[in-house]
Parts: sequence; structure tokens; C-alpha cells
Amino acid sequence: MTNLTWLWIPFTLVGAAGQVARNAMQRGLTGPLGTLGATHIRFLFGFPFAVLFLGAILFATGEHLVWPASGFVPWLLAGSLAQIAGTALMLAAMHEHSFVVTTAYLKTEAIQAAIFGFVFLADHLTGLKVAGILIATAGVVLTALRPGAKGFGNLRPTLLGLFAASFMALSAVGYRGAILEVKGVSFMAAASFTLAVALLLQTLVLSTYLIVRKPGVMTSIFRLWKPSMFAGFMGAFASLFWFLAFALTPAANVRTLALVEVLIAQVAAHYGMKQSITMREVAGVVLILIGVTALVAG
Repeated sequence: MTNLTWLWIPFTLVGAAGQVARNAMQRGLTGPLGTLGATHIRFLFGFPFAVLFLGAILFATGEHLVWPASGFVPWLLAGSLAQIAGTALMLAAMHEHSFVVTTAYLKTEAIQAAIFGFVFLADHLTGLKVAGILIATAGVVLTALRPGAKGFGNLRPTLLGLFAASFMALSAVGYRGAILEVKGVSFMAAASFTLAVALLLQTLVLSTYLIVRKPGVMTSIFRLWKPSMFAGFMGAFASLFWFLAFALTPAANVRTLALVEVLIAQVAAHYGMKQSITMREVAGVVLILIGVTALVAG
């Protein structure tokens, strides 16, 4: 039987590219929709696409799902609710700081995912992989620093970014835990089913909150349905590949390789947003590449 575990690498790279595009779209919608409104579009408009992905996978494989083991719901709740909090904090940080710097803050998630995965799922990490995580994270820190700034700059956006990373790390571990509870089907079916149920839960939670507390936001979301639809598609597309990777390897591996997202953000900032790239940022990128190489080799 062919070992497909290595597929977590291309899955992660595709997910990282899709996430950069989705983050940029959500950032542009934060102004008219607010933080929660921009957060909600990835769930509300992503859910229908997740259902389509699940249906296509089940049709292609001919598999039939049964309700997962008892641990599925607790893990799913942990992953889904942590992702809502992490996404809201991420967009709030992006609203106060540059796109590249906020992306760098978020990538401290790799170390936290390694710790959470070890504690909650007993995920094993070799010495070389741990070294790769630390080196790549050091590259992210170097990329985020700004000349003349104290540390990472203003305290508020720094805390927003770091706490967003914490919730994202918890979310990644929670989703991997949920996927592992879906038994008797391929990893593709388990991952896509978990994604669809997670987006349904997140859609219900945030829709209910916004309808009760901020009904005008829901009206604005549907008024901007065209850009929101594309952002939702990109969110579901990126998430599907994240979940496929989580099904095959510990969350820390996925989130460390996903540090290439910083490189993609640099290219997007340079060519799309006309932001210059400094030698310090180039040095950080080199460290990221060394760390990711160590991770994959480990």
C-alpha cells in the first residue's frame, strides 16, 4: 500500500498560498464590516463550498460516513471556537499594523502548536524538527522587527497578534484531534467532513451573535456578497488543504512549513502593495527557509 504521508507537504504549501489571499481579502473588508463581520464571511460563505468539497470527495471515493467517535465533538468545539477568536484577533491586529508584520506575529503559532500537540495529542517531534521550528520562528521574529522600534513596536498590536497565534495553535491541534476521531474512511473524507461540520458550527455561532447583537452587520455582509463570496471560497479552499495536512502529520509540522506564508506575504506586499523589502527581512526569510528545510528533513 502506497504511503501517502508525504502529501502533507504540498497540501500545506497550497493551504498557505490560499490563506495569504484570503487574509488580504478579509483585511480589505474589515473597514466596511468591522472585525467580527470580516471574520464571519470566511465561515458564512465558506460553508457551502466546504459541503461541495465533501460531496465531491465522497462521490469520487464511494465512501459512506458514520458519526465519529465520542471525542469528535469536544475536539471540534475546541478547534472551531479557538479559530473564531484567533481570526478576530488576527484581523484586529492587521487593522492596526502592516500586513507582513501581522503575518509574522501569527507565525509564532508554530512553537505553540508544537507544545499544545505534545501535551494534548502526544505528537512526537524529533530533535531536528524542534530545531527547525526554532530557527524558522527566529526568522519570523527578525522579519517582524522594525528599525528604531522597541521590540515589536506598539504593545496592543503585538499582543493581538501573539494571542491570535495562541488561539490558532489551539485551533490546529483541536482540528487534528477531531479528524483523528473520524474512523473507517480515508483521510480525505475525514478531513473534509471535519471542515464542513466546523464551518457549520462557526456559521451558526457567529450568525446568532451578529443577528442578536449587531443585526446591521449581517445586512452589510449580504450587501457585499460578491467580494465576500470569493473570500469565503478562498477560506474554504485553504482550510481544506490545512485539514488534509492535519490528517497526515502533527499540527506543529504543518504550521512550521506554513511559515512559507511569510515569504508569500513578502512577495504580495512588494508587488501588490508596493512595499519595499529590506536586507533584514531577506535575512529573516533565509532563516525561515533553513528552518523549514530542517523540519522537512527531520
